[in-house]
Amino acid sequence: MSPLQKVLLILTLLFLVYSVDAKRKRYMKSPRVARIPFSIFGAYDQQQKNPYKGIKNPDFETDFKGEWEVINTDSGVSAMQITLMPTNKIIVYDATVYRTSRLRYPEGVPCVPYIDPNSKQQLEDCFAHAMEYNIQTNQVRPLKVTVDPWCSSGGLAPDGTLISSGGWNDGSKSLRFIRDSCPNCDFTESIDALQEPRWYGTQQILANGEFIIIGGRRAFSYEFIPKEGQKSTKAYFFPFLYETSDLDENNLYPFTHLMPDENVFVFTNNRSLLLNPNTNKIVRTFPVLTGGSRNYPASGSSALLPIRLDDDNATSLETIKVEVLICGGNSPDAFITAEGQKVYLPALQDCGRMVITDPKPVWDTETMPSRRTMGDALNLPDGQILLINGAQKGTAGWWDAEEPNFEPALYNPDKPKGQRFTVLNPSPIARMYHSTSALLPSGKIWVAGSNTHNTYKDVDKFPTETRVEAFYPPYLDPNLDQNRPQILQDSSDKNLRYKARFEIHFSIPKGGQITRDDIKISIYAPPFTTHGFSMNQRLVVLNSGNVAQAIKGIYKVGSMAPRFPGVAPPGYYILFVVHRGVPSQGMWVNIQNAA
Repeated sequence: MSPLQKVLLILTLLFLVYSVDAKRKRYMKSPRVARIPFSIFGAYDQQQKNPYKGIKNPDFETDFKGEWEVINTDSGVSAMQITLMPTNKIIVYDATVYRTSRLRYPEGVPCVPYIDPNSKQQLEDCFAHAMEYNIQTNQVRPLKVTVDPWCSSGGLAPDGTLISSGGWNDGSKSLRFIRDSCPNCDFTESIDALQEPRWYGTQQILANGEFIIIGGRRAFSYEFIPKEGQKSTKAYFFPFLYETSDLDENNLYPFTHLMPDENVFVFTNNRSLLLNPNTNKIVRTFPVLTGGSRNYPASGSSALLPIRLDDDNATSLETIKVEVLICGGNSPDAFITAEGQKVYLPALQDCGRMVITDPKPVWDTETMPSRRTMGDALNLPDGQILLINGAQKGTAGWWDAEEPNFEPALYNPDKPKGQRFTVLNPSPIARMYHSTSALLPSGKIWVAGSNTHNTYKDVDKFPTETRVEAFYPPYLDPNLDQNRPQILQDSSDKNLRYKARFEIHFSIPKGGQITRDDIKISIYAPPFTTHGFSMNQRLVVLNSGNVAQAIKGIYKVGSMAPRFPGVAPPGYYILFVVHRGVPSQGMWVNIQNAA
């Protein structure tokens, strides 16, 4: 090598060293999360499961048993039926049959004319039976429904529209639509849009984003919700609903859950099956859940356990595990005993749990801390189930229950049997028939309603409730805040597509080394809740990649949207980052329609 070549080689090496060092220093100084010089994916090579596994750290522990706060002393409308909208408003309505509430239409809004069934005279109803509740300000805005939505069903469509179906009397075949996308949006109503009356029916979203409505009083059939302005063309006879109806019915508001293979799990009374909504065929039946009746008016509750796409075995449609939990209810004769004799039988105190996707499914039962009927079962972002509201004796119906169940119970499905329940701090307010609850993006639980009467009563053993409470679950213990993630929404992906990767950026006040096992990304489908059942509710834990730290306390994680719309139908979800059992505040995301 000549002297000139040696000089050129040395200069080249010096230039390369300087360039690498300069780039390293620029990266160290930059706060921009996007400049992470190593892969955050790699978990998606099916031949190489979990390529990066850090030390498995336990969830953070807390002795906090929850806290209650009254956040509105008179919302005006008792919350019989509710849905959380993507605009952070809750749509609330009860029934026009009361012809009264504690909220009047504002000046300039016309009252609703109606014919009094007793006097046969035309009167005017100037009370609001629906409202929009702002969860950020706790203020309400009256809404108008003209045909009765009493004991109806509903669901959030992929575009964010609340579609409500059925009800009573003039509302039994009606559909209601509200988009909540403008300051003065209100319901539009389609009269006689359904083939059969749907009073106490269940509305279930399907994998294509459309809805099926199943059952209702003396409606042993199902049909598909038409598009706005159109009418349903056919009701399909469903003998299963007739077969599961007994003297007290006990098969109303069927528990339904969409499965990954796009079939629908249907549970009524104490029996269940899998229905293919495309072929209208019964795919399979399941064992009887013994112990009593579970559906209205016995009124137990049901929820799917979290669908774990982060499980190494959940690599195909056939290997995704789906497990259902059904809790509480009462004996088959509880309603007629309460109605006829005013004797209130003890509610059931058991939960049944079954893997729907198991080749040979069986029910596994366990005992709750207390008896419960008319309670809600809510999925929480940390993967636990919250049992809240209800009574310990009696059933659903006017004046048909006693002994409110003031104490929520937390169910941890991952703990050994016998150790799964934790009793939480009680509410001071009875939440019985026609009470509701909802998980909010903050992680708090919105709790409202309770009206055991055929009108609004101010003075009674169980007065009509229009107070609204917030319940703080154990994961909102202030001592956990230093470990609580905060999603950086401006730099995180909010529009997801099936089978596509996306990124979430977040911070943690305490900072430190975070491994992949420390973080879970979950998405929650906000339900339509009424009469102890949260329709279309589900929590899906996504498959995520490695966690990268850009600068101290700032992290980036890649995740994969669900591969199948049967796992998570198109529409709006609340996404949470969960750090060793401590969830962030949620961020609204939208999964685009598969088409």
